[in-house]
Amino acid sequence: MADETVTSKHRPVVAMDVARSAGVSQKTVSRVINGDPHVSAEVRDRVHAAIKTLGYRPNRAARNLVLGRSRTIGVLSVGSTDYGPSSLMVGAEHAIRSAGYTMSVVNTLEGEPETITAALRDLLDQGVDGIVVNEPVGIFTLAPGGVGDLPLLSLSGSYGVSTNEVVADADQAGGGQQATEHLLGLGHRTVHHVAGPQGWRSSGLRLDGWERALRAAGVEVPPVRFGDWSARSGYEAGVHLAADPDVTAVFVANDQMAIGVLRAMTEAGRDVPGDVSVVGFDDVPEAAYLPRALTTIRQDLGNLATFGVGMLVDAIENPRRQDRREDVPVELVVRETTAPPAATR
Repeated sequence: MADETVTSKHRPVVAMDVARSAGVSQKTVSRVINGDPHVSAEVRDRVHAAIKTLGYRPNRAARNLVLGRSRTIGVLSVGSTDYGPSSLMVGAEHAIRSAGYTMSVVNTLEGEPETITAALRDLLDQGVDGIVVNEPVGIFTLAPGGVGDLPLLSLSGSYGVSTNEVVADADQAGGGQQATEHLLGLGHRTVHHVAGPQGWRSSGLRLDGWERALRAAGVEVPPVRFGDWSARSGYEAGVHLAADPDVTAVFVANDQMAIGVLRAMTEAGRDVPGDVSVVGFDDVPEAAYLPRALTTIRQDLGNLATFGVGMLVDAIENPRRQDRREDVPVELVVRETTAPPAATR
């Protein structure tokens, strides 16, 4: 049908113009824009062709009012510059915007239960369509199910505050187990561990995987040393480990701390991997370019965030009370900081 619509150069194209051009009612145009599945394919194609020809831009605010949605996803984040949380944040932002949603971020720098709960309530008050929780501590004072059936994505384990929760997390415990089994498989009698801060979900799960591997092998479980994810804290733990000649293998809960351990070993005159083998976790970009390229556990955080946001958007746009959990596999990347113990060579 020829486009007989005449519009003024001084006013924007409106839905009625599209309706006239496509030969349908204004109500039909609205149904097409809002994705009504009961519109025939032929009519839908005519409306979309008219929209494209006229350059019509639907009023998003009006559309959202009709749908009862804000087209906004709230993000509850620890606000950390550490590699893991910050990488998840960047990936989540890209995925949210690619899905056609805007993002409202509330940071919880203190990490206290009351602060986290207040931040969650702040997002609820904004009327967001769903929430992404990028909060590795994950301690709420909110009662279980306290956000009702509002779709909630957790990127670090289940919180139980929503009855419509989706969980996407890297296999943290499995990664800790892989790292430890790799070192045991090389012939080390046991594996020491430098863990992340207590209270962090990822730290606890990686520690669990380490301990599980040791107990399954029937070997000694050494005392754990805790850091704060920084290279400095890894260095401080490494100074103590380097002073013990019985230490021949160390699994470190992230790559930054592993870099600190490597420095401490070098200063103490202990060769890596000749005297001590070291495995990190994350596979940060620098890991492959250290003087001795670091053996580590790789997790694709950008892909994890994209996958998780996809599940969240599906829960928003296809409402259902059905929890979903996906543990994304991790990968052991063997480089130059692990080898059999000297006594077996």
